[in-house]
Amino acid sequence: MTPTAAPVCCVGAVLVADEKLLLIRRKNPPAQNLWSLPGGRVEPGESWQAAVEREVREETALEASCGEFIGWVEREAENRRYLIADFEIEALNLEKARPGDDATELIFVSRSQLNDLDLSPGLIEFLSHHKLLEF
Repeated sequence: MTPTAAPVCCVGAVLVADEKLLLIRRKNPPAQNLWSLPGGRVEPGESWQAAVEREVREETALEASCGEFIGWVEREAENRRYLIADFEIEALNLEKARPGDDATELIFVSRSQLNDLDLSPGLIEFLSHHKLLEF
């Protein structure tokens, strides 16, 4: 890959409910077997918001409503660049959440539990920078 190659456009979903953050364990690269926010690639012709809602549905079985844009992050893995737009989401029936598609596991974690998990690179820094660890 050349340094000028366009990054792959992706989305991430931040859901905090009852002072717990929703995370999935990634089934596939990049960050395979690491805990991360639900999310993935934006499909051609898809809006950022529609991509967030689809990825959450595919990875967690939750029907999410895309909320406010949080921020951008750019990551490099396996000779590819990824530009990720992260959004707040809301979802009902959280007890029905289950892993699917690109997720092998799903958990809701408290702030104190985050330090015990193998997280995708840069996740703690992103959450901290955007003041999303104050739950």
